[in-house]
Amino acid sequence: MDEIRPAALADAFRLAEIEVFNYRLNFYPIFRTDKYFFSELTVPVLTEEYRAEPKLIENSFVYDDGIIKGFIRLDGSYIEKLFVEPVFQRQGIGGALLDHAVRTAGANSLLVLEKNPGAIRFYERHGFRVTEERRRVNDTEEFFIVMRR
Repeated sequence: MDEIRPAALADAFRLAEIEVFNYRLNFYPIFRTDKYFFSELTVPVLTEEYRAEPKLIENSFVYDDGIIKGFIRLDGSYIEKLFVEPVFQRQGIGGALLDHAVRTAGANSLLVLEKNPGAIRFYERHGFRVTEERRRVNDTEEFFIVMRR
C-alpha cells in the first residue's frame, strides 16, 4: 500500500504519542500501575528513547496517509508492536500494517496479553493462532500468549 512506509527519525514523536495512548487505554486497566503509566511512560520520555535507539525506528513501518495513524515494529519475523491511534481504529489500518509485515518480512509470531481478547481476535482474523506457550509479564501475575502464523 502507498500509505505504508518505513518509519523515519522525524516520526519519533508521533510514534511515541500513539504508543503511550495505546498503553494507557489498553494496558493500564489491567496493570493499574499509576507511576509507570502516568509518570514514567510519557511522550517526551519515549520520544527520547526512539531518538537514542535508532534501531527502534529502523525496524518500524508507519501507516501514513498524510497523518501517521499507526505503526508496526518488527524484529526479523517477530512482531514487537502494532499500534493504531485509538480514534482511527477499526478502519483497516492495523490489518494493512499486519498484512504488509507478513507479506514483506514473513512476520509469523507475536506476544499478546492473555487478558486482551480483542487483540487475540484481531490476530486470529489475520491468520495467527494461539499456541500453548505462555510467558509471564515481568514481575506481575499477568501472562502473554504466543501466537504464530
